[in-house]
Amino acid sequence: MQDQNNNQDQRLEQFYKLESPPKEKKKGRKGLKIWIIVIACVIAFGVIVSLAVNALVPASAFAPPEQPYVGVLYVEGVIVKNNVDTWGRAVGYQHDFSINTIDKLIRDRNNKGLVIYVESPGGGIYESDELYLKLKEYKEKTKRPVYAYMGSMAASGGYYISAPADMIFANRNCWTGSIGVTIGTLYDLSGFLERHGIKAVTIASGRNKSMGSIVDPLTDEQRRIFQSLVDEAYDQFVNIVAEERQMDIDRVRELADGRIYTANQALEVDLIDGVATYDEAVRHMADTYGLGDALLYDIRYQDDSLIGRLFSKLPLPQKTDSDVEAILSLVHKDARFPISYVCELLNN
Repeated sequence: MQDQNNNQDQRLEQFYKLESPPKEKKKGRKGLKIWIIVIACVIAFGVIVSLAVNALVPASAFAPPEQPYVGVLYVEGVIVKNNVDTWGRAVGYQHDFSINTIDKLIRDRNNKGLVIYVESPGGGIYESDELYLKLKEYKEKTKRPVYAYMGSMAASGGYYISAPADMIFANRNCWTGSIGVTIGTLYDLSGFLERHGIKAVTIASGRNKSMGSIVDPLTDEQRRIFQSLVDEAYDQFVNIVAEERQMDIDRVRELADGRIYTANQALEVDLIDGVATYDEAVRHMADTYGLGDALLYDIRYQDDSLIGRLFSKLPLPQKTDSDVEAILSLVHKDARFPISYVCELLNN
């Protein structure tokens, strides 16, 4: 029995003394890591240099031609500041670029006129009005013609910025108008939370400080407050249309019920001056103001920074098809309730 126990101990001892087979050295891993670090450092350095250059040289700088020209400034997308995609890349309408560009056109003696090409569902009250005032400044300081051409849509804030133009032309398939103001959709989820045993507590000073919260019902007083904000912005919009289109203000109020007009309908009620192609609108300006020899110069925002070039080809992250996530995304979007000149239908 003792010999049997000794043999068993020896086998166990041999078992625990077995060594793992020697690991093969992985070739090339160290070199690959070094290259990854080098590339990361180069990208980081490029980003830092790009940010520094952009701080010194605004992206709004553009090189106009050194001969007589008519600038065509494209206003495409929602008229708000800081339009970026999921990666943080500048996309669509860029407000600072547009404002700075018009300032440069004002100072440029080679510039002989301006066409605003509008392809927009509208935008923020502040940005729409600031662009409107800058176009007014351009007209008053330069005495040069300003035309607005509407593509497939120029609604709400898109019409707002078109109003000061000497002539407004629209594509025959354009939807425009939507003269009105929205504060978005306010959601009240308090009943839903209560049914599921969820209690929300909001800490605020003043009974109206947190008005519009999705977890608290909207009071009658808060509804009146929101309506007063909308009404004041609406009056501003109506007065601008009446002044710029030289229309009776009561007539404008009849038209400004938020509805969308086709190009032909807008022409019938004097909201635009003609239904035409882009080429026909440009030809009208050239013939009217003797600008047939002037160059037509397109002005669009382009992100020429190193960051923009590095990440311009990156795909956008894919959205999920979850119904819950879609609903929450919709609630999140509308819960911000920015007061704006936006046509909700065309902004989807």
